[in-house]
Amino acid sequence: MATRTDAPTRREQILKEAARLFAERGFHGVGVDEIGAAVGISGPGLYRHFAGKDAMLAELLVGISGSLLTGAKRRLKEADGVAPEAVLDSLIEGHIDFALDDRPLITLHDRELDRLRDSDRKLVRQLQRQYVELWVEVVRRLYPELAEPAARSAVHSVFGLLNSTPHLARPGSLPGRATTAGLLHRMARGAFEAAGAMTPGERPAE
Repeated sequence: MATRTDAPTRREQILKEAARLFAERGFHGVGVDEIGAAVGISGPGLYRHFAGKDAMLAELLVGISGSLLTGAKRRLKEADGVAPEAVLDSLIEGHIDFALDDRPLITLHDRELDRLRDSDRKLVRQLQRQYVELWVEVVRRLYPELAEPAARSAVHSVFGLLNSTPHLARPGSLPGRATTAGLLHRMARGAFEAAGAMTPGERPAE
């Protein structure tokens, strides 16, 4: 993840380059030899780390879903006893880190999720549901008048906003990471505040 400071392992290097190449040219547009060349090893050498491209794709998509959930749980644990507003801010910051630093994985999820075998795709969905419900709980703690359907809709809407980063501009043409992160954070908080201010007639039915 973005907060990691130690050197990546060869396996992590392979996954990073695979994600980049898959996002740029599509899963079927990239060969094992190209992924190997990107990390300085032969294509067949990749098989010492992964059974094939399918295994790389599964580890990328299952891995990031699990990492987001684990990170959110850690943030909640660290924020125990803190005001709900600060907890929500922490969750938003964590997701923005992902959205800005792991943009190829967002593209990969949008384009290639259906290529996973059923068991892996179900695991991704399960992890994502847990991640959403964790956010819903925090949002409702901050906006207790907001029913679960409305809170869940707000969470999904904010994810859609934050996960739009691959479409904002080409890498290097954004106004700067800190500025972009700050803008995304304000927009996310604004979306939740708007949801919290909805009248009963505007909220999704129970």
